[in-house]
Parts: sequence; structure tokens; C-alpha cells
Amino acid sequence: MDAFFVAVEVLDDPSLAGKPVIVGGAGDRGVVASCSYEARAYGIHSAMPSTRARRLCPHAVFVPGHFDRYNEESGKIHEIFHEFTPLVEGISLDEAFLDVTGARRLLGDGPKIAAAIRQTLYGRLKLWSSVGVSTTKFLAKLASEAAKPKASVQGAIPGKGVYVVEPGQELAFLHPLPIEALWGVGPATAERLGRLGVTTIGDLSEIPLNTLVGAVGKAVGQHLHDLSWARDARAVVPERATKSIGHEETYPVDHDDPAVLHREAVRMADAVGARLRRHDLAGRTVTIKVRFHDFATITRSHSLPTAIDEGPAIARVASALLEQVDISSGVRLFGVSVSNLIAGGARQLSLDDVDDAVGGAGGAGPAGPGGRAETATSRAVDAVRDRFGPDAVGPAAIVSDKGLRTKKQGEQQWGPS
Repeated sequence: MDAFFVAVEVLDDPSLAGKPVIVGGAGDRGVVASCSYEARAYGIHSAMPSTRARRLCPHAVFVPGHFDRYNEESGKIHEIFHEFTPLVEGISLDEAFLDVTGARRLLGDGPKIAAAIRQTLYGRLKLWSSVGVSTTKFLAKLASEAAKPKASVQGAIPGKGVYVVEPGQELAFLHPLPIEALWGVGPATAERLGRLGVTTIGDLSEIPLNTLVGAVGKAVGQHLHDLSWARDARAVVPERATKSIGHEETYPVDHDDPAVLHREAVRMADAVGARLRRHDLAGRTVTIKVRFHDFATITRSHSLPTAIDEGPAIARVASALLEQVDISSGVRLFGVSVSNLIAGGARQLSLDDVDDAVGGAGGAGPAGPGGRAETATSRAVDAVRDRFGPDAVGPAAIVSDKGLRTKKQGEQQWGPS
């Protein structure tokens, strides 16, 4: 999709059209998530620190981002994809690979299907996209980049919309491109390759494999060698199992108060538990992520004998892990996630459930899974939130003088404003 987050913001607020719009955190610790083509004309790009973006374009309009809206529109986009083929591999909210081999007899060749998808997306959703067509996923991705609009202060300069790399023309398209276009080539790898005189993918293809392996390692060297010759055997995988669910937040100021961070652990755990239950999942491993003032980042994990999906149970584990971390230097970012997931939200019954049934304390200690009463409470909380909104009810520990502030998916994902 073309500048997807910004495009959705413009749908909801047409007054933003034609302006240099930046979706992301506007504060000193924010980053750019997406920006309009008007903003890109000033050199702004995603993942750029917001302070730098503001210097490049002082009159830019910052929007904090509305993840729920992007997720809603993404669902509509993927519904349209599935009208053309069941073989859809989503790789982000606004990007996917589609294998249309089996649809050609009914819908036409690849370029015709690509054009139809693009027009359907705009016709129904008023969102533009750029589509690449080729024989492999890697080349289709690069072709979609070649189809993109160009940036200008007056707005997007339309691109091809659909770019086709015909069979037999793969190397003619690929070899003139800079090596940075290859998956896996970041600044450090590009610098090492530059010492070999490599600046284009064509240059890379001429480097003997042994020399390439010596420069960047066996795995990366083989990977880049194959891509430089347009070899990519990966199939489109329609479904990818969720590996973990988590929430994290970057704070406007560093926190060194254990009480504040333990309250944050409860807030994050409550949100993680709600998402697990919403997706009918439960998990055995709880992980906390801590980033300090100097950007040093650590994680701590603990695996339980049974899977959990209740916020209080997740919070107990997260808090116990947090107690093992020295936070005196100040915490810039904190997060909680759950992995080792199982479908169905299944949880093996234990003796603690018997305690619950007969009026016992419930749970399995300060770092154990929740009991039956805790599970029932969590389901009741879900029902209240479904009816009255996410801030209708929540853990008492996270109530402040400003009221109840639950953690929402995507909130401050790109830093505080």
C-alpha cells in the first residue's frame, strides 16, 4: 500500500490531504512510522528520529497514529486479496505476497490480475497500492518498489502502479539495482561489500562465492549469492502461526522507581492477556524487555508448566522477573510478552483449581498460573470491555488520579508524543 498509515489518516481527516504528514511519536523519543509523499520530499523516511524529521520539515503535521484503524483497513484489504486467490501471505498490515498461478485461467495473466487488484482496492477503500509481478517473491517485492509513486512537495508523482518483471528478464531488471536493495544488506554489510568494489547487484553476482563467504560469512554469503542470480525458491505461505503476543512502551522520562515499573508490568500484562483471549490463545513463557537510558536492552524469561492467558497471572511472572533487574540507572522502555503459544486457550487443570472450588487462595504462588476464579474474572472483564469499551474496567493497581489508563494495541508504538 502507498503510505498506508498516512492514507488512512487522510481518509479520516481529509484536511490532511496535500500536507507533509508524519505518523509517529512527536516527542523527543519518537520515531517516524510513516510519512506522506509531501514529507518524503524533505528527506524524511520511516524509522527516522522524529526530532530529525522536525528539523528537516518544521511545518510537518505529526499524527500519533491509530493502530486500530490501520488494523481495520488491513482486514478489508486482505479480504479483497482473498477474492483473487486463497494463497495470500501477509507480511505486515499493508503488504502481502499473492500466488495467482491457479487464478490465471479464470482472471487472466499476472499483470491483468495485478491491475484488477489495484483498481478494486481503490474502488472500494479509496486506498492506492503498488503491485509487483514476477516469478519469485524477492523479485515481486522489488518490482512493487519500482511501481511506487515519487515524492515531491506538491504531492505524489504517480508511478507505474503495476511493474512487471517478465520471465527471462529477471537479471536485466535486478543487476543494475544497488546492493542495498537486497534483503539482508544493511549499512555494515554494504560497507564490507564496498571494500570488494561491489556497488550494484550485478557487481555482486560476479564475486566468487568463496570470496563472498569470506567477506560476510557462510549463511549470508550464500543467501546474497543466490539473490544476486534471482534465485528464490520460497513459496507463498498462506498462514503463519503467531509466535508471541506482547506490548511495550517507550516513556517520556526514564523510570527508576520500582513501584512505577511494577504498575507498568500489571498494565502491560492486562493488555497481553486480553489479546491472548481475543485470539483464543494461551502461552507458557512470559518475557520482559527492559531498555535502559543508554539504549542497552535486556530480556528476562520464565516458562511455566501450564499455559496462561489471564492478566494477573502474567503480571505475577513479569513482576517477579522485574525484581531481578537493577533499574537504578533508569528505564527508557519496558515491555511484556507471552510466547510458546497454544491454540484454544487451553489450560491444564491443577490442584490450584481445587483450591478455588473450595474457597482456597487460588493461583500457584507469586509466579504461577491463575486458577479457575481468576479465569472467570478475566472472562467477565472481557465481556464488560466488549460492551462499554477498553477503559470501562481494569486492574485497580493501574488507576491513577487521571483515572484508568489501560494499554491499547499500537499505543505509543513509535514513541511518546
